[in-house]
Amino acid sequence: MNVPTAPIRIAIVDDHPLFREGVARSLGEIGGFELVGEGASSEEAQHLARANAPDILLLDISMPGGGLNALASILAMLPEQKVVMLTVSETNADIAQALKTGARGYVLKGVGSKSLAEILRDVAAGQSYVSPSLSARLLSDLLQPAGRKPDPLSQLTGREAEILKLVGEGLSNKEVAARLSLQEKTVKHHMTRVLAKLNVRNRTEAALLMHEAKERN
Repeated sequence: MNVPTAPIRIAIVDDHPLFREGVARSLGEIGGFELVGEGASSEEAQHLARANAPDILLLDISMPGGGLNALASILAMLPEQKVVMLTVSETNADIAQALKTGARGYVLKGVGSKSLAEILRDVAAGQSYVSPSLSARLLSDLLQPAGRKPDPLSQLTGREAEILKLVGEGLSNKEVAARLSLQEKTVKHHMTRVLAKLNVRNRTEAALLMHEAKERN
């Protein structure tokens, strides 16, 4: 006998009421989610986090008080709070700051309702998420030659760097394998070594590490 799963408690903070209503309605129609609060500013986001303790707080970047400021304040106060940025901003600086501050996800507003629901379920289960197009572009940008600046990939072999560059273009392990005439398990093995050498847990963290190194130089 299956035990009913408790709904994922969601709070939405965005200064466009129609957008909030659309997200709430879409998730409600899909099922498995409970809206426990709405807000339109950084101050209201902090209040919602304290008073309503949502499983996931959906937070826009562009709002009175600033979404990234709200993120930092909320996580300083409630470090276990799961926050997903749902925004139109595609700038590397915003992505990097949000993830470094502790956002569990970075999602563009053009996402479909079914995809958003799946992302939120994954985040609720403890995973992280960044829109693939953003992750790929961030990696691709950071892998470009940087003149005389130290290359953060210098410790990688030629094959490892080649695979990571294709990953940065948005290719899956299977697609990388097909492009390079390798077995998928071989690509996975190389990616495991890449992450170990860079001392990161996933592709997004690899991109952030390189982004920080590039900023320092």
